[in-house]
Amino acid sequence: MRASLRILFFVLLLGVTACGPRTETEFWEESFDTAGAWQLSSDAAAETRIEAGRLLVIVHEPGQVAWAVAGKHFSNLRLAVDATPVAGPVDNEYGILIRMDGDKHFYAFSVSADGYARAARYEDGQWTLLSADWFPHPAIVQGMATNRLELEAQGAQFKFWVNGELVVELSDMELAQGDVGLYAGAFNEGDVQLAFDNLRIEPLP
Repeated sequence: MRASLRILFFVLLLGVTACGPRTETEFWEESFDTAGAWQLSSDAAAETRIEAGRLLVIVHEPGQVAWAVAGKHFSNLRLAVDATPVAGPVDNEYGILIRMDGDKHFYAFSVSADGYARAARYEDGQWTLLSADWFPHPAIVQGMATNRLELEAQGAQFKFWVNGELVVELSDMELAQGDVGLYAGAFNEGDVQLAFDNLRIEPLP
C-alpha cells in the first residue's frame, strides 16, 4: 500500500516568478530572521511565512504541495538545511527543490516523517523517478524530529545526505540551472507543517 499512498497529484499553490539568468557565485547562509528575497505566499490551501527565525511551510489541504523560493539562481551547489515537521501527519513529504523554473521544471530531493526518501524530476507536467519510489532509510529520524538535509549538485551528478549519511546518488542531465526552493506536501491528510532553518548554500564551479 505504500506506493498507492505516495502518489501525490502536483498542484502549484504559490505564485512564483522565474529568476533572471545571473548565477550566484557567493556563499549564502540564511537564518530566516527576515523574508529577504524569499518569495512567500498564502491562500486557503497553503501558506509560507518567516516566523521566529524559521521558514514555515504549511499545507492545509490533502494531496497538495507548497514551497518557498529563494529568489537566487544556481547551477552547481552544496546545500544544507535543518528540516523539522512541527505538526500534522507523519505520512507527509518535505525537502529541497533545485534548478527550478517556477512550476515548469525542478529536481526534488525528499524525505517523509515516517522514514522514506525519494529523488525525482518534474518537467513538462510529468514526474520522473530518479531513485526508488519512496524507499525506507534508517538515516531519517522519524516523527516530529529535525533532519539535516544535505545536497550536492555538480553538473549531471547529484548526492543527497540525511543526517550525514548518503541516501541517494544519481546522474541526470536534463536540468542545468535555476532557483532553489524548500517545500512540504500532504498526502491523504492535510495540516502538514514544516519548519526550515540554518540554510547554507555554497556555489560550486
